[in-house]
This record gives sequence, structure tokens and C-alpha cells, in this order.
Amino acid sequence: MQRLLRARVLQLRAQQRIRRRHALVIGLRVLVLVVVLGGWELAARLKWIDPFFFSMPSAIFEQIVDWFVNGTSQGPLLTQVWVTLEETGLGFIIGSVAGVFCGIVLGRNKLLSDVFSLYIKIANSIPRVVLGSVFVIALGLGMASKVALAVVMVFFVVFANAFQGVREADRYMIANAQILGASRRQVTTAVVIPSALSWILASLHVSFGFALVGAVVGEFLGSKQGIGLLISTAQGAFNASGVFAAMIVLAVVALIADYLLTAVEHRLLKWRPTSTN
Repeated sequence: MQRLLRARVLQLRAQQRIRRRHALVIGLRVLVLVVVLGGWELAARLKWIDPFFFSMPSAIFEQIVDWFVNGTSQGPLLTQVWVTLEETGLGFIIGSVAGVFCGIVLGRNKLLSDVFSLYIKIANSIPRVVLGSVFVIALGLGMASKVALAVVMVFFVVFANAFQGVREADRYMIANAQILGASRRQVTTAVVIPSALSWILASLHVSFGFALVGAVVGEFLGSKQGIGLLISTAQGAFNASGVFAAMIVLAVVALIADYLLTAVEHRLLKWRPTSTN
């Protein structure tokens, strides 16, 4: 009984330490944000930096509120956000599926890997901005060109991780499955893909950001709606507050998406032991 009480006390102390550390992290994050924004505002008001070029947090906040209340020059702000999200989501899904499929196929087939590896390296070395210009010319100012650029941005990130994850699969588990009579397809679905899942899901965190960048860059190069067009319009009008406001909107969208991807990852990888750090 005494041992159980002692264990319960130790558990409560550990939980308290975890809660205190969590509160400390949140407090330090808020402190850093206050210091950065406060210093920025102070520097702009005291003319240490030129607010015309660097704006200030209060002006950026006013710009966001104005966009929400009165809309942008292209229409309601939420419409611009939705257009960019739609392009990002389609590019992310298509690029992720294609990257995972190609990574698994080439990772499991040495001949195909040797044949296509050179062409994949060449395609990956082409600057994305150049491809964005090509897509705008070929596919027009609509959604297709933005989705195409987002797909390209996502594909190579996911492909590289899926390919490496397949190559890093436990050889002993594969050998044991083959000894037990598993077919090549069964080995791939039951051993290789679960083994590579951590690699693939880790790449999704990064690749969504790349999809968002691809959509925004495509809109910046030429579009009718979207956050990228907001940035381009604000830049053309030398509206620094508009540029920073659009960047903040993008950051919020990216953080929400990363939170959702993290929740999905935890759900899919419940079998993985938790870290002791």
C-alpha cells in the first residue's frame, strides 16, 4: 500500500513538472512575441526604421481588420483565402499521392529506380519559378496553373521521403515475411509501407508548406484571385502593411494545417512508442 502511495505521489509530481514546463514554454513564446512586436512598433514610431517600407504592427492589424470589414480590391478576404486554400489543397493531395506512389514503386524496383533516377534529378533541379511561368503560359491564369506548380513543389519532397523510407525498411522483417510465404505485394503492404509511414508523414508537414508556397507564387506570377495576388497588388502600390498582412494570413493558414496534420499523424501512428525525452 505504501509503495502504491509513493508511486502515486511521484506520478503527481511528474505531472506538475510537465504542467509547469508547458506553462513556461507558453509564457516564453508570448514574451518573445510581445518583445518582437513591441520593439518593431517602437522602432517605427521613433523613426529608427522607416514605417513606409517596414510598416508597424498596429498598421498591419488595421489592414487586416479593413480587409475583413470592407474586403480587398479583388473581393472579400475570405474568398481570397479560400481560393488559395483550394489550390493548395488540390496540389497537396495530388502531389502527395503521386509522390508516395512513385516513391514506393521505385523504392521496391531497382531497375525502375536506376532508369528514372537521372530524370527525377534533372526535373528536381529546374527552378520552380521557371516552371511557374511555364504553367501560367500553358494553363492560363486560372486555378490549373497554380495547382500544377503546387503539385511539382510537393511531389519531390514526398517522393524523396517515401523512396528513402522504403529503402530503410527492416530487411529482417522483410526476410521473415518472405519465409512465411508472403507475396511481394503482401510484403509491400504489410511491412514496407508501415515501415515507411513515419518518413511519409514527416514529409507531409513540410510539403503542405511547399504546396502553399507553390499556390502563392503561381498567383503572384499571374492570377485573378488569391492571397498571392493580394501580395502582388500591395507590392505594386508600395503598401508594406498589405504585404505583411497577407503574410500573416498565410502563416495562420499554415499553422492550422500543420496542427491538423499533426493530429492525423498521431492517430495513424498510435502504435509508435512515445518519446521519453
